[in-house]
Amino acid sequence: MNTILRNVTNNVAHGITITKTKDARVALLRRADVLDRMRLVAAAKPEELFEVLGTSSGGLSEELVEASRERYGNNRITRGKKTSLLKRIADAFINPFTAILIVLAVVSVFTDIILAEPTDVDPMAVIIIVTMVLFSGILRFVQETRSGHAAENLLNMITTTTNVRRLEMGRQEIPLEDVVVGDIVYLAAGDMIPADMRIIRAKDLFVSQSALTGESEPVEKTPRAAYYEQDSEWSASITEIHNLAFMGSDVISGSAVGIIVATGDDTMFGSMAQSVGVRPVQTSFEIGINKVSWLLIRFMLVMVPIVLFVNGFTKGDWMQASLFALSIAVGLTPEMLPMIVTTCLAKGAVAMSRKKTVIKNLNSIQNLGSMDILCTDKTGTLTQDKVVLLYHLNIHGQEDMRVLRHAFLNSYYQTGLKNLMDIAIIQRTQELQESVNELQGLEERFIKLDEIPFDFDRRRMSVVVANGKTQMITKGAVEEMLSVCRFAEYKGKVEPLTDSIRAYILKKVDELNEGGMRVIAVAQKNSPSPVGTFSVRDEAHMVLMGYLAFLDPPKESTADAIRALREHGVDIKVLTGDNDKVACCVCRQVGLSVDHILLGSDLDHMNDEALARTAENVSVFAKLSPQQKARVISVLRESGHSVGYMGDGINDAAAMKASDVGISVDTAVDIAKESADVILLEKDLMVLEQGIIEGRKTYANMIKYIKMTASSNFGNMFSVLAACAFLPFMPMLPIQIILLNLIYDLSCIAIPWDNVDKEFLAIPRKWDASSIGKFMLWIGPTSSVFDITTYVLMYFLICPAVCGGLFHELTDPAMQVLFIALFQAGWFVESMWTQTLVIHMIRTPKIPFIQSRASAPLTLLTFTGIVVLTIVPYTAFGASIGLAALPWVFFPWLALTVLLYMLLVTAFKWVFVRRYGELL
Repeated sequence: MNTILRNVTNNVAHGITITKTKDARVALLRRADVLDRMRLVAAAKPEELFEVLGTSSGGLSEELVEASRERYGNNRITRGKKTSLLKRIADAFINPFTAILIVLAVVSVFTDIILAEPTDVDPMAVIIIVTMVLFSGILRFVQETRSGHAAENLLNMITTTTNVRRLEMGRQEIPLEDVVVGDIVYLAAGDMIPADMRIIRAKDLFVSQSALTGESEPVEKTPRAAYYEQDSEWSASITEIHNLAFMGSDVISGSAVGIIVATGDDTMFGSMAQSVGVRPVQTSFEIGINKVSWLLIRFMLVMVPIVLFVNGFTKGDWMQASLFALSIAVGLTPEMLPMIVTTCLAKGAVAMSRKKTVIKNLNSIQNLGSMDILCTDKTGTLTQDKVVLLYHLNIHGQEDMRVLRHAFLNSYYQTGLKNLMDIAIIQRTQELQESVNELQGLEERFIKLDEIPFDFDRRRMSVVVANGKTQMITKGAVEEMLSVCRFAEYKGKVEPLTDSIRAYILKKVDELNEGGMRVIAVAQKNSPSPVGTFSVRDEAHMVLMGYLAFLDPPKESTADAIRALREHGVDIKVLTGDNDKVACCVCRQVGLSVDHILLGSDLDHMNDEALARTAENVSVFAKLSPQQKARVISVLRESGHSVGYMGDGINDAAAMKASDVGISVDTAVDIAKESADVILLEKDLMVLEQGIIEGRKTYANMIKYIKMTASSNFGNMFSVLAACAFLPFMPMLPIQIILLNLIYDLSCIAIPWDNVDKEFLAIPRKWDASSIGKFMLWIGPTSSVFDITTYVLMYFLICPAVCGGLFHELTDPAMQVLFIALFQAGWFVESMWTQTLVIHMIRTPKIPFIQSRASAPLTLLTFTGIVVLTIVPYTAFGASIGLAALPWVFFPWLALTVLLYMLLVTAFKWVFVRRYGELL
C-alpha cells in the first residue's frame, strides 16, 4: 500500500482540487487505481460520483445492478485460498498419533518384509497398521468434510441484510452479498457497513472501526468533501478520511446515506483479508485436548524404551524386543482421539441444529455445556418481544391525544433503528386515525426538517418538524427527559419544572412501573435552532408533555424454562437497560428473585473486587449501559464462573464478546449476530436449555474416551512390564497387539452416539485435565491385577495341562511353540474382554447393564468385537498370527476373571466418586 502511495504523483494528489471542470474531474476518477480512487472519491462531489458509477440519488436500476455486478464482482470476501483437497486429506491423516503409526509401518516394512528371510516374510503387521491409519484418517476426513458442509449450510440460514434504494423497488432490505458498486445505502444505529462507501448525507454518525484499526473509540463521519492541501494529507491513513466508511465497521449511533464505491475483495477489509493470514487463538477447550494428547504421547515415549530394555536384557533378542516395543507404541497410541473429538463436536452441532440452534464455532458446544451462569437481556427473552402501547397520558395520568400525536411524529419521522416501542406507537396511532380527527393526515400535515438520532448514552431521540411553525419533539427515558426539560404542561398550563412537580411526575411514573409497564416521556419545544444547525445542544429548555406506557408481557414458557435451567445448574441473571421497577415486576412474574438488585449507578461506585462479591448474590441488574453489562460478565468470569450472555441488540454486542459463549438470535441486529458463538432460530430459553443438554452430552462422550484410553494405557504399562520381567517369552506378538488395538478402536467409534446418564447432565461440566491423571492412577491398575492373574492361570495351569508341563520343563520345540501360542491366545482374549468391558464400566458411575445401559450402536460394536476376537484363535487366520485354540476349561476361568474385574472396578469407582465427587 505504501509503495503505491509513494508512486502517486502530485498531479494525481492535487487533481481533484486543481481540476476545475467537471468532465476533467470525472475522467480523473475513472483512470485512478483502487486506492487512489478511494481518496479521489472522498474529494469528489456526489453528482460526480453518480456519473462515474452510473447511478443516481434514486439508486440503480435492475439492469445497472447486473452490469455493476458483472464489472466489479459480488460483495464477498475471499477469505484466503480455499483449502485444497490434498491439504484437507493431509490434515486428516497427519497428526502426532498417525505419524507414530506411519513410522511404525515403515519400520515394519523393513523388519518384516525387506530384511526378513524369504520364508519369514509377514506383511500382516504392515497391513493392519496401514488399515488403522486409513480408517482413522478417512473417517476424520469424511466427518470434517460433512461438518464443514453442515456448518456452511447452517450459517446460510443466518440472514444479514442492509437497507438500499433502487429505482424500481425504492428502499428495501437485501442480503449484504447482493450489494453492488453504485448502490445507495441507508445506515442506522446497529447496522454493519456492507462495503466501502462514501457518505453523502449524515446526522451524528459515529462508527466503530476497531475491526480495521484496533481503536476502540468510535469516530465521527461527516459528508463534507475531503481536501488535500499537502502531499502528507494524501498519504495519511485512509481510515482517517472523515467521509469514507468501510466494510467491517459498524454504526454506533446516528444515521447516514452513502454510495457504495468498492465491494468484496476490492474493499479495504478485503485487501487486509488477502494479505494477512490470521491465526485463530486456541480456546481453553483446544488447549485441554492438546494437553491430554501430549500427555498420552509422552507416556508412550517413556513406556516404549522401558519395555525395549527390559525385553532386550531378559530375552537377549534385541530385534524381537524392538518389534515388541514398537507394537506396544501402537497399542499405547490413542490414534482415534482426533476422530472421536471431531465426531463428538460435529454430532453435537448437527443435533443442536435440529433443535433450532446454530453453532458458528464447533468448540462453543463445550462452552455451552460448561455454562453455570446465563446472563440475559429482558426484552424478547423473558418477555414476548411484543410491546403494546397501553396508555398515552399527560403528566396527571389522563389520556391525551396530543401526547400520542407528538409521539407518532417522533417515531414516524426518525430514520434510525426503529425499536419495538416506535412500532407500537405507529401501530396504535394508525388504529385510532379513522376515529380520531386529531390523528388524521399527520404524515401529510407535517414536514420533517431534521433529526437527532438515538444513542445509548443520551437514551433519547429528537425530530424537528414543521407545520406552520418549527417544533422539536423528543422522547426517551424519563430521567434523561427530565434532565433536558425546564417546563411541564401542568394543569393545562406551561409551568416551570419545580422540584414539587418533578416529584409529582416521578410518583406517577413509579405507579405505572409498579404495574410492570415501561414508561418513556415526551417533550417538545417551539422555534429551536435555525434549520440545518440542529444538534444535541438543542435538547434543552424543553416542555414535558406526558408519558407513554408500554407492556411487554412475559412468555408463557419463560417460568418453566428458568426452572429447567436451574435444575441443570444454570443460574439466571437479568442484565437490562430498563429501569429497576419494570425489570423487578417481570422477574417476579417468571420466578426470579428480586431481593437484591443492582443499578448501573451503583456499579460506577464499586471496584471490580466489590462488584464480584456483590454480583454473586444479585439476580437483577437494571439501567445498565453496554459497557456495564460487559463489566458484570467479566467479573463473574474472573470469579471462576463459565458465563453465557444472550441478547439481540446493538447494546448486547460488547457483553457477548466478554462472555464465554455469546448467544444471539436470527432476528438480532447484525453486530449482535456477528459477535455471537451460538445463534438460536427461536428466541426462547427452552430452546437454549436443550442446547445446554446437548453440549453436556458432547463433553461427556469425549471425556469417556479420554479417560478410558488414559486408564487403559496406564494399566497396560504394569501388565507389560510384569510380563517382560518374569516370562521367558513375549506375552503377545507385535501383530497380535496391533490387531487387538484395531478391534478395540473400532469398538470406540460409537462412543459419540452413546447415552449419557441424566444425573451427569444435571450440572455444568468444565474441562479439567487434572482429573484425568487422578483417574489413571485409580482405575488403570485394576486391569493389571487381572492381566497378571491371567498370566499365572495360563502359565501354571492351562498351558501345562495342554502341553504336559511348565515351559522350562518342555523339551519338544513343538510343545514350546504350542505353550507360547496358548499363553498368547489366553491373554489376547482376556485383554479384549476386559479392555472392551471397561468401556461399559467407565462410561457411568452406576452399575452397567443394570442401572445404566450404553447405546445400541456402542453395545453392538463392543460385543461384536469381543465375539470376533474370541473366535480368532480357532481360525486359520489366528494360527497365521501365532495363536492356538483355547481349551474349554479356559472360559469358566475367563468368566470368573471378568466378573471379579467388574466387581473390583465397581468398588474403585465407588471409592473414587466418594473421594473426588464425580467419575467423569
